[in-house]
Amino acid sequence: MTDTPPDHLSIDPSSPHFDQAALQRGVGIRFKGVERRDVEEYSISESWIRVALGKKVDRHGRPLTIKLTGPVEAWFERGGEAEGAEETREGE
Repeated sequence: MTDTPPDHLSIDPSSPHFDQAALQRGVGIRFKGVERRDVEEYSISESWIRVALGKKVDRHGRPLTIKLTGPVEAWFERGGEAEGAEETREGE
């Protein structure tokens, strides 16, 4: 795995931008200089994020979202499997 998160990522399993491996590593998002924990989907190249609109849901039970535009930064919060394997070998 690379140390760069995907350019476009969604937490919705039905989305074509869903990536389970990236989500398991944890992706941190900074939007307009503020770290956000409520991001449903983001695109770095298009400079936008989607966040839930309160507790409102659509007729299928999915949260309603709003698109916010501005500078987006993303990073992995944990290392990949290869990094974890190296750490265990060093500790032996």
